[in-house]
Amino acid sequence: MLVSQLVVVCVFLIFILVRSRVFAKNVNHDQVRHSLDPTPFPNSFKCFTCEKAKDNYHCNRWAEDKWCPQHTHFCKTVHHFNSHGKSMSVTKKCAMKEECHSLGCHHRMDSGHTECVSCCEGAICNVEVPTNHTNAIFSVMNSYRKSDACRSTSYSIIMVSAVLLLLLLKP
Repeated sequence: MLVSQLVVVCVFLIFILVRSRVFAKNVNHDQVRHSLDPTPFPNSFKCFTCEKAKDNYHCNRWAEDKWCPQHTHFCKTVHHFNSHGKSMSVTKKCAMKEECHSLGCHHRMDSGHTECVSCCEGAICNVEVPTNHTNAIFSVMNSYRKSDACRSTSYSIIMVSAVLLLLLLKP
């Protein structure tokens, strides 16, 4: 009887672990590049960085893979596009808090283009470009360290649940 209970618990745990791995398929791993170099200081992070790239694809594709300076805490994106929504240029960089005050979208009379600016907090959080007032904002995303902590917490919860299930199934 105990062996069948253990099999049920093992199948339950495998199901939960596989299910949590399936959600990872939604991450575009081609756009997120992790470096093997050690972090230069505690809580260091990276942003996609480019200067006046043709569009978001070219910016992210050829972004420099380097650590942000210690005095920066955010990633900033400036997106210029025409009235048809076609990207004219994309600039992404590491930024200080002071650089993230003028967010939103503004029509530039001098060039006739629209400029949308956004900032975000979190490792490589600036994957997308702002295109309107709903995404030209300051956003906070979980960093990889925080998500690793959440993952270990969820595994702990799974293990505790398994032990409780075993105790409940015990005759």
